[in-house]
Amino acid sequence: MSSSPIHSLSLNVSAPQFSMVDIFGRKIELATYKGKKVFIGFFRHAGCPFCNLRVHTLVKLREKLLQHNMEMIFFFESRQETMLRSMFHQEVSPIPLIADPEKKWYSIYGIEDSFAKSAYSHLTTFIQTAIKAQRTKVPIHTMATGESFSTMPAEFLLDENLIIRKMHYSQTLNDRLSLQVIEDFAASNK
Repeated sequence: MSSSPIHSLSLNVSAPQFSMVDIFGRKIELATYKGKKVFIGFFRHAGCPFCNLRVHTLVKLREKLLQHNMEMIFFFESRQETMLRSMFHQEVSPIPLIADPEKKWYSIYGIEDSFAKSAYSHLTTFIQTAIKAQRTKVPIHTMATGESFSTMPAEFLLDENLIIRKMHYSQTLNDRLSLQVIEDFAASNK
C-alpha cells in the first residue's frame, strides 16, 4: 500500500530551511549555502545498497561540482551511531551527512513511503544491485531498529538563492536524477 507524501514541494519556490548537526558534529544550516548551488539527497537507511551506490557515485562527482560552486548535503533515515559505525559513511566527509531517524525533514520535503514501490525494486533489481555494491565495496546490511523498508529516495537541485529548480521523487530505488542533469545544472548560469 502506498501513502502519499505529507507535504508536496513545488518547483521555483524556496527550499524549506533547516539547521541541523551532521553526524560529524558540524552545524549545517541551509541558509549559509546562499550564493551556491546545492544538491540535497534524501536516502534510505545506511545499509541500503541502492542508496550507498548512489552516494559512491555522487562522491566521485563532488570535485567537478565544486568547480561550479555547487555543494551537496545528504540525509539518511539512520541514527548517527549506525552511520558512524560505517567506514564508508565516515569517508563521505566533507559532504554533510544528516541523520534524521524521526524523518522530520523527510516529511517536510515530501519524501514518500511506499511499500509497493520498494518491494518492486527489491524483487526486480536487488540481487544485481547487491552484487554491484559488493564489487564496489559499499556497505550492504540489514536495517537497524527504526529504519524503514518503504522509504523512497528523492533529490533536489537548488539555485544560488536556494530556490528549488529541479526535484525528483524516485519511483523505484534506482530511479535518480541523471548525473548529466546534475552536471548541466551545476554548469548553467541560471
